[in-house]
Amino acid sequence: MSAGTLRILVCGDVEGKLNVLFNRVRSIQKKSGDFDLLLCVGNFFGTSAEAESEWAEYKSGAKKAPMQTYILGANAQETTKYYSNVDGCELAENITYLGRKGVFTGASGLQIAYLSGTEARNVPAPAFCFTAEDVINLKSSLAASSKFKGVDLLLTSQWPRGVWQYGNSVEDIDKKLCGSVLVADLASTLKPRYHFAALEGANYERLPYRNHMILQENAQHVTRFIALANISNTSKKKYLYAFNVVPISSMDSTELVKQPLDVTESPYKKMAKEFQRSKLGESASDTQFFFDLSKREGKKRLSGEGGPHQSKQARKPPKPTSPCWFCLASPEVEKHLIISIGTHCYIALAKGGLSPDHVLILPIGHYQSMVELPSEAIEEVDKCKLALKKFYKSIGKRFVMFERNYKSQHLQLQVVPVPIQCCTTEDIKEAYIVQAEEQQMELLEIPEHSDLKQIIQPGSAYFYVELDNEEKLFHRIKKQFPLQFGREVLASEAVLNIPDKANWRECKYSREDEIEFAKSFREGFQPYDFSLLD
Repeated sequence: MSAGTLRILVCGDVEGKLNVLFNRVRSIQKKSGDFDLLLCVGNFFGTSAEAESEWAEYKSGAKKAPMQTYILGANAQETTKYYSNVDGCELAENITYLGRKGVFTGASGLQIAYLSGTEARNVPAPAFCFTAEDVINLKSSLAASSKFKGVDLLLTSQWPRGVWQYGNSVEDIDKKLCGSVLVADLASTLKPRYHFAALEGANYERLPYRNHMILQENAQHVTRFIALANISNTSKKKYLYAFNVVPISSMDSTELVKQPLDVTESPYKKMAKEFQRSKLGESASDTQFFFDLSKREGKKRLSGEGGPHQSKQARKPPKPTSPCWFCLASPEVEKHLIISIGTHCYIALAKGGLSPDHVLILPIGHYQSMVELPSEAIEEVDKCKLALKKFYKSIGKRFVMFERNYKSQHLQLQVVPVPIQCCTTEDIKEAYIVQAEEQQMELLEIPEHSDLKQIIQPGSAYFYVELDNEEKLFHRIKKQFPLQFGREVLASEAVLNIPDKANWRECKYSREDEIEFAKSFREGFQPYDFSLLD
């Protein structure tokens, strides 16, 4: 083991079964060697007469914990009597109460943030609860510094609300009731490398999640959330977790930010509004109501009922600044090329396509790029993509799609089918990467479960490719970009081997040919056309 590495045990709800816990710890240490710390989350004390009797033996010194043990505070009124000092204190030899909230930094530099209790439902809060103010104070004491990277460990008894989002499935809990928005807000800000919680009687080891926005922020370390069961569970659920850790302060920065293969998006990335409501003191159960200010009485109404000035209208697309060839209502549109029309998008043959079945997916309204599309249009784009993939597969071709948001005013998703016998999906991917490198451009892979809106802001220039296995490549355009790049790669010898068709202007067809191509495509595509099936 490298110098500076700490060996730590973490336990879920002990519920007063101290002998069971410490006997188990002794057994582990006998087999695996000594550990540096034992940390306990959830309910440490029990309410039964037997639990009180066991504690009396440790408090009197008749029995002793086998290693330095740190615990959180009460989660119910019945156990507040065990905590004489809210700021933390030694309760018995080798058993220390950390306190209501704060940061513990060991001699090794290991930094442990902690928050005792459960989220308060009322103000003033009971002694076993925390408030929004507690969380704000804890966050500001750490994250205010520009040098703050995150903490090594976060200990809370309560789960963070929504921690399962984007992650592996969790069983045996009620997602509607489980967790605290305030704890989620705390975890999002403090960026712990490990976050431990309990109280739900479940063992859940979430996939690690990232703490940065891909391609927008520098890479940061990942967080692992681990919920532990109670000691007395009869289902053999894990209640004790052992691991090794090197403090952030002692780690090489490159090693610290390495991303594991199974990393996911942060479960809290879409919770900004809930975090703000929590700061204002609103509970999660209040969010389905708001006050109707159009009436004198402060009467609550359901958010879906609407009022004279509250009706929500769909956001209208911006108007083009000059005649647009692709706005469906525009007289510039060549209507004979249209294949299918949905509610928000349409599919049309590409003018001067690489092949007679090269098509475009286009928004009906005037939107410049994918990142500017409203959610309902994005949903329909996804339907178009799926339908085209099925159609191309039925005729032995692969789906390749690209977008160039540079020197264009209307979104055009170019969809080019590549015969399966020409090359593999991996060959197409490699062709894009190699030819990008030849032109001193970097094509980055967009991680699974991520989308463009997480990576780039509206108005920014970019190039984007999506393959039939849903792998995605992305390039942020900073200055110049070859306008035909997406097409040139597919026309190259490595893919379709038709380099003379790299420029669409060199692929002119007569209007009669275009009408025939469109008719043939519509007939083949009809069984897959969702606009006809809906």
